[in-house]
Amino acid sequence: MAESQYDCIVIGSGPGGYVAAIRAAQVGMKTAVVEKDRVGGRCLNYACIPAKAVLRVADIVEEVRHAKDFGVSVNGGPEIDFKGVASHRDKVVKTLTGGVSNLMKKNKIDVLTGEGSLTKDGNVTVDGGDEIGAKTVIIATGSVSKPLFGLEFGDRVLSTETGWALGKLPGRLAVVGGGASGTEVASAFGRLGTEVFLFEALPQILPLEDEEIAKVAAREIAKQNVKIVTGAEIESVDAKKDGVTIKYQDGTEKFDYICIAAGRAADVEALGLDEAGIEMDDSGHIKVDELLRTTKEGVYAIGDIVPGPALAHKASDEGVVAIEHAAGVDPHPLEYDYIPGATFCSPQVASFGFTEKQARDAGYDVVVGKVPVGAAGAATVYGDRSGMVKIIGDKKYGELIGGHIVSAKAADLIEELVMARHLEGGFHEVAHTVHPHPAFAEAVMEAARAADGWLIHG
Repeated sequence: MAESQYDCIVIGSGPGGYVAAIRAAQVGMKTAVVEKDRVGGRCLNYACIPAKAVLRVADIVEEVRHAKDFGVSVNGGPEIDFKGVASHRDKVVKTLTGGVSNLMKKNKIDVLTGEGSLTKDGNVTVDGGDEIGAKTVIIATGSVSKPLFGLEFGDRVLSTETGWALGKLPGRLAVVGGGASGTEVASAFGRLGTEVFLFEALPQILPLEDEEIAKVAAREIAKQNVKIVTGAEIESVDAKKDGVTIKYQDGTEKFDYICIAAGRAADVEALGLDEAGIEMDDSGHIKVDELLRTTKEGVYAIGDIVPGPALAHKASDEGVVAIEHAAGVDPHPLEYDYIPGATFCSPQVASFGFTEKQARDAGYDVVVGKVPVGAAGAATVYGDRSGMVKIIGDKKYGELIGGHIVSAKAADLIEELVMARHLEGGFHEVAHTVHPHPAFAEAVMEAARAADGWLIHG
């Protein structure tokens, strides 16, 4: 039996793990984080943040290309210095991960470098060393990419992480998987000048999104040097040193790289879950209850390794719930259906709750309010008229049961609807809330008015 050296040990320092560790320190727990790689985890170092850094560059390139529309001459158009893009990406990562390290120090959290495993008593070892006692353990190890077609990652076969880490702009790129991650890769590299094929097996890209919203997004992304292949049937993939050949239902194409963005698996292999008596579910996730408790007393799990959407912000809030429960604060469980998701392609896509089809299938008395983003004067002012706001409501009480936006700044705009619902407001309240003019948020107001039956600008 190890002596209890810590009140809380968090395994993994991504957005779920480091937030949980900081919250633990705030409530008075002596806390340590175990990290086998870099503080900040995959999200900050290899995935979410590098992705958004490169996507921001693509946004700037697109603005420069259209500068003439605003009376600004740019001789010869923008030139891509991809070494500079990579430098910007790395600087952003270094700044944010450095900030997380400083937060660890500020909150007196010990960082233990190595791979964390659980013991049968629910304690922790690092790289197989001495057992470290902990009253509470939070597992936050995230997820790993899964290869397809019998391939292995490396050389010409990229995961999204290695795709964002490229040091040279590809001439031709195949992206397999048209969900959020794959669509972001396609939108970024297409606008930077790469010829991209985006393969999605289902009938629409962004298959978790409302059908109308996904159609608007696909129409715009198809203008970005991206060929979208839905209902894709990939017959074979031949990856060699000089490129990748893909045979699919419409023919055969050769690419510089293939980027596989079609699924991830919980990173649990090294955790010793069987030893600790922690059960998995049939989908390959750790079993937890609504307060993130595993089947081992004192051990919680959060983020991509448990059921629910694989979102960084979902992991962070789960970390808070787990720690507050362990500390006796009595937190509210998360409402997973109403956690917003966002895809940072161009235009952005953001949503929460039910799609129109899901709401009708669930038996709601559905009311839909939708407007083109161009209904807001700001869209014309800023030259971003493409997109739509769509609100799904329940007619009886005016309840907000779904919000869907495809637009510039959709990831920011969606939060108004999330907050309104959280505070028990409905589309009627959003419709009667005064919005600044001219602002993109007026499109959200107009969609709420449409749901309420009195659209002004439409």
